[in-house]
Amino acid sequence: MTADSPECCDRILHRLESVHEDLGDMKPRKDLTITSKPLPENGAVLLGFPGSGLVGTIALQYMVDQLEFEQVGSITSRYFPPLAMMNKGIINDPVRIYQKNDIAAVVADIPIHPTICYEISNSMIEWIAKTKPREVLTIAGIITNEPEKRVFGVATTPDALPRIQEHTLLLPIGSISGIASSILTECKIRGITGLGLLGETVNAPDPRASAATIEVLNKLYNLGLDTQPLIEQAVEIEQSMGKLAEEVQQSAESDTSPKKDLIMYG
Repeated sequence: MTADSPECCDRILHRLESVHEDLGDMKPRKDLTITSKPLPENGAVLLGFPGSGLVGTIALQYMVDQLEFEQVGSITSRYFPPLAMMNKGIINDPVRIYQKNDIAAVVADIPIHPTICYEISNSMIEWIAKTKPREVLTIAGIITNEPEKRVFGVATTPDALPRIQEHTLLLPIGSISGIASSILTECKIRGITGLGLLGETVNAPDPRASAATIEVLNKLYNLGLDTQPLIEQAVEIEQSMGKLAEEVQQSAESDTSPKKDLIMYG
């Protein structure tokens, strides 16, 4: 039997058909695995991921704890860093989904690297879009050189601006980076109303900035949350950071050893 004989051709064709069927049965590897109860139809979905000042994570975790939201699910991904937070010896899901009435909240403890922001936001908004949310709101931090704790607002469409313009300062021009920008971009592409709250912060955990964004959430969703405990926590953090800065300064001033004699390793 030669290579170009009818029997050989039939055998090759049959083998190719079998391979094609096998490939057709293979499912693509998922970027994101979401295990959750169904979210409310036409509800609001709030998202907070670690970023500058941990503004979004602190604000939404405080909200779900104080208002006793129910944890209804979690999100995992092959892209997530191998990191899990513990509380009193119990491992927390790195990304948790909470719900109460018509509000759902996605709260993350892990940072999302810029190179995977598209994959994460695309899969997450695709899942959220199935519930036809009335709006998606993401909270992040924005570092400025001002001591105030203002909250800046952005929206995906001109029609959505009136929702936030009385409670935030609208950014006239500029750019947003990180997972918050990817989430808002996905919302805009899919025609979902997207809102962003950017709390003015420093590059350190900032409960005071989170409290400022919660005040906006109070007005948008009539939450009635008391932010005083967060303010007290902010004072404690600021005092600790101030004490640490003094100790570092004193250590630097007392170090009189000649730096030129030091041997560097690494």
